[in-house]
Amino acid sequence: MKQIALVLTVAALAACGADGAPFTPNANVGLSVGSNGVNTTTSVGASNGTVSVGVGF
Repeated sequence: MKQIALVLTVAALAACGADGAPFTPNANVGLSVGSNGVNTTTSVGASNGTVSVGVGF
């Protein structure tokens, strides 16, 4: 009985958000040369069209 409950719980959690758009990853790398030397920028994130999350370094 516990195994059936566990399988049903996992199946219910797996179905959460299944009808939404998938998140697509994105990345950006930049390089600039100026009076202070060479600077680099990097950012990574994900977006599904409505919501975007990202981190810049």
